[in-house]
Amino acid sequence: MTYSTDEIGAMRLVRGVLPGEPVPYTVASGEGLSFETAGQLWTVIARGSDSGGAFDAAYIRGRRGAESPLHALPDAHRTFVVIDGLVQVWLGTAPGDDAPVESRLLGRGDSVVVPDGVLFGYRMRTEGSRLFLFSAPGGALDALLASARGTAAHIYSARPADDALILPANATRLALPSADPRDAADDALPPGADPYVLRSLEGDHRAWPDALNTYVTRPRNTGGRYFSVDTLAAPQPYIIRHFHRLHTENFLCLSGRVWLWVNGEEVLLTEGDFLHAPAGTVHSFAIAGHNTRMLGFLTTGVFEPFFDVTSVHTDDRVYTEGLVNPSVIFEGIQNTPDLDLEVGGPPPERTFAVGV
Repeated sequence: MTYSTDEIGAMRLVRGVLPGEPVPYTVASGEGLSFETAGQLWTVIARGSDSGGAFDAAYIRGRRGAESPLHALPDAHRTFVVIDGLVQVWLGTAPGDDAPVESRLLGRGDSVVVPDGVLFGYRMRTEGSRLFLFSAPGGALDALLASARGTAAHIYSARPADDALILPANATRLALPSADPRDAADDALPPGADPYVLRSLEGDHRAWPDALNTYVTRPRNTGGRYFSVDTLAAPQPYIIRHFHRLHTENFLCLSGRVWLWVNGEEVLLTEGDFLHAPAGTVHSFAIAGHNTRMLGFLTTGVFEPFFDVTSVHTDDRVYTEGLVNPSVIFEGIQNTPDLDLEVGGPPPERTFAVGV
C-alpha cells in the first residue's frame, strides 16, 4: 500500500519488527529476520517490502574464516561497512575483465562500495566479525529470505558450517583468489560509479557546529540511488522538526547515543540500532554522547545539496569543538529554497529519560 506524506506523518512508530510496508519503524541491534548460512548469521533489517522497493539492509556476523565467494550481482549497488572485527575483502571489475582483483584488510568503520556487476568477496579474519550491508534497489536478499535457513538465533552456530552462502540465482560466482591484502590510502571518493574502499573517517568532509559530516558515498557513486553520510558529533540538543517529500532517511548508530523524535515519539539509538524514516516522517535527532557516530543512508540522492550548503569544507577527520558558527546551517537553508526540507516546528524538548 502507498501512503501520502500526510498519512506517514501521522503514523505511530513501529518498534522491534519489520512492518512489511514502507512506514516509520525501528529495530534494535539483533532484531530483524535472521538466517544462518555458510557459518554466518545474516540479520535482515530492511527488505524491499519495508522500503518501497528502494533498498535492502542486513547485518552479517560470522566466525573466523567465514566467507563469501567472489561474486557479482547484475542489478544491485551495495555498500558494506565493517562494524566489528577484521574482514578481508576482494574487489574487482566486471567478470571477464583483465583488471586484477585487489584485496584489502578492513577494520571497524572501514567500508567498501560495490557497483552493479562488479566482482566482490570477503573472508572474516577474526571471530565475531560483523558487517552492515546496504543494497539498492531492493531484491538482493530475496533468495536468502525465501530460503529454509531462517533461525530464531541471535548468534551464529558454534559449529563449523559446510553449506554455501546463499546468493541470488543470477549472481556470478568464483572462488576467492589468493591475493594478499594491499595497504593503500583509500581516502577519497572516485569521480563516478566505480568500486572503491574507504577507510574509517575518510571521504569528503563537511564541518557542522561540534560535528563532522563525511560522505561515504555521494549520488554520483551510486547512479543516484542513494548516498551515505557518516556523522561524528559531540552532545547537542534536538534540531528543528522537519520532514521530506522526496526522499527517505535511514539512521544507523555506530557508537554512542542518538535520540530520534519521530512523529511525536522518542526513541534512543545505541550501537547497532536502526531507524527507517520514509518521506513524510516528521523527525528530529539529538546527540547524547561524546564522539557519537551515526551513519545515514538516504534514498535517493536528491538531498545531497543540504549537507553542502549547511556546512563548510574541511580536511580535518574529526570535528573541532566550537569551531563552526551555527548560523552556517540556518543561512544555508534560507539561501537554498529548493531543498527537500519542510520545517514541521521548533526543536522538540527531551521528555523521556532526560538524564540519559
